[in-house]
Amino acid sequence: MTQSHSSTQSKTLPLALVALGVVFGDIGTSPLYAFKECLEHGSSFADIVGVISLILWSLILLVSVKYVGLILRADNNGEGGILALLALAFPEKRDNRLGRAGAIMTGLGIFGAALLYGDGVITPAISVLSAVEGLELISPVFNHLVIPLTLIILVGLFSVQRYGTGAVGSVFGKVMLLWFACLGLMGLVQIVQHPSILVAFNPLMGIQYLRVHSSASMVVLGSVFLSVTGGEALYADMGHFGRVPIQMAWNFLVLPALALNYMGQGALVLSNPAAASNPFFFLAPGWALWPLIGLATMATIIASQALISGSFSLTTQAMQMGYLPRMQVMHTSRDTSGQIYIPQLNYALGAACVALVIGFRSSSALASAYGIAVTLTMLTTTSLFYFAARRVWKWKTLPTLLICVVFGLIESAFFASNALKVLHGGWLPLCIGSVLFYLMTTWKIGRSRIRKRFAAIMPLKEFVSSIGLSGILSESHSPYRVKGTAVFFNSSPSGTPNALLQNLKHNHVIHERNIVLNIASDHVPYVSRPDRLEIDSLDGCFFHITARFGFMEIPTIDEIVSAAALKHFEIVPEKTTFFLGRETLVPTTSKGMSPVRRAAFIVMSRNAQNAAEFFRLPSNRTIEIGLPIEI
Repeated sequence: MTQSHSSTQSKTLPLALVALGVVFGDIGTSPLYAFKECLEHGSSFADIVGVISLILWSLILLVSVKYVGLILRADNNGEGGILALLALAFPEKRDNRLGRAGAIMTGLGIFGAALLYGDGVITPAISVLSAVEGLELISPVFNHLVIPLTLIILVGLFSVQRYGTGAVGSVFGKVMLLWFACLGLMGLVQIVQHPSILVAFNPLMGIQYLRVHSSASMVVLGSVFLSVTGGEALYADMGHFGRVPIQMAWNFLVLPALALNYMGQGALVLSNPAAASNPFFFLAPGWALWPLIGLATMATIIASQALISGSFSLTTQAMQMGYLPRMQVMHTSRDTSGQIYIPQLNYALGAACVALVIGFRSSSALASAYGIAVTLTMLTTTSLFYFAARRVWKWKTLPTLLICVVFGLIESAFFASNALKVLHGGWLPLCIGSVLFYLMTTWKIGRSRIRKRFAAIMPLKEFVSSIGLSGILSESHSPYRVKGTAVFFNSSPSGTPNALLQNLKHNHVIHERNIVLNIASDHVPYVSRPDRLEIDSLDGCFFHITARFGFMEIPTIDEIVSAAALKHFEIVPEKTTFFLGRETLVPTTSKGMSPVRRAAFIVMSRNAQNAAEFFRLPSNRTIEIGLPIEI
């Protein structure tokens, strides 16, 4: 028992260290700008202590209690994130029916996922910009260099994404360990000199601040919320490290370091009001300013990396769940399947970050655009958690509802305060989220209509019995049979593939061995190889295979071949002909899709990655057969 405990601990500690470099980058760099933004609304003793109290208790309630204590328990076979929670709370039935509550919450879950892209755009821009702004404290000469240096760092960051983060992952953890150590030490020095700031641990100080300032405090809450942005990343990245390492890193290092630093900034401003212009960098002695700026820049790059990697994972999940078209996904590590690179998304995020820096030009201006998307995502997570707790853990309705209402009220207050930022930049992440939500639902609706249309052509079993393969081949109604194996990809689980019908219609041939392959996505992150395939023999010449993949997996023909071998079913790609249907979408005036949605779906379909490339099919063994489809 002691040996088992020691072995578990030896694995947990290294994972906790590596998690520092991925999970806590966003929330760990918030001290660069969060408290500074709060000071724009008052700097008396009561104001400073009240704001620090609000920050501390926001970290405790929303991050420690909600995410670390509760949400991390809602793992979908080890994976986390809003889409994983959605799949856990509302597993999609085989008939795709979810009920009214399921449909509403699914819509909210997809909207929350879309909003995370807005967070992924703003976080790199505001984090790197706030770190480079430290140069302004050294000399006004550097003022005009802030924007160019920020742009150079961001362009460099997105340029190296293609190489992956595996080689530098352990370095990231060590850098963030140093970063959090510096946060805690700098804050502790000021707290020792001005211990009166410790009164901020009393939650009544924060409540008193809200009561005294009344409606004006709503503006401050929007800035206070900046201290907890990144809390969602703790849950989203759980699949990479596990629940225990994340909890250990947060409870024993990250939270104490953040608390000490925020209180240290408050103590500094109490003793030196002039430090309010940039309290974080004023914590450091003059000789340490250059090294601190360098360390802060490295920390913000790491924080940005975490959001970029999270966007890649989110996109993969959305593709597998049918909410985004196929995109090129490149694996950057042979050992870790989660380390991926999506070129199209990387270019889009990089261009958006550069545009934000050029447009807003300061971290304070960007702070006005930051927060509203995250609050909506947190509210969605709380709502989904209610259904997951009731379904998975069988929690009783009243206590579950009470817990979620408490968190919901806190997050609603933060949302109301951030809503005041809409006209000052908050519209940006909302627009990004709304556009992506529209596109994601458009793709889901469009693909569903196409599947139904294919399913209505002819059931596969009816087709097999109609062509008379079991009869005498010399009969006039029987097609000519050629040697070899053919695999026909099919989007419908029961219909006849269009490529099969067209090949028979125009070439009048059928292969000796025919496999109709339907690739389905399950609402679990991973499907074990023995459970991957369902193989049905229709008449000895035709086989129907359903290949199931989780939402964290990329379906490839090599994986299907390996899974088939476990069931003693041979597929040799080098000796097999693969048939794909290439859809040419033709717009019509039929009901069901608006003209705008129909046009958007056609554009997305035309720009989707080629199916042969996506499934890694051998190019010299693949045939695509086109068919116009009215949509």
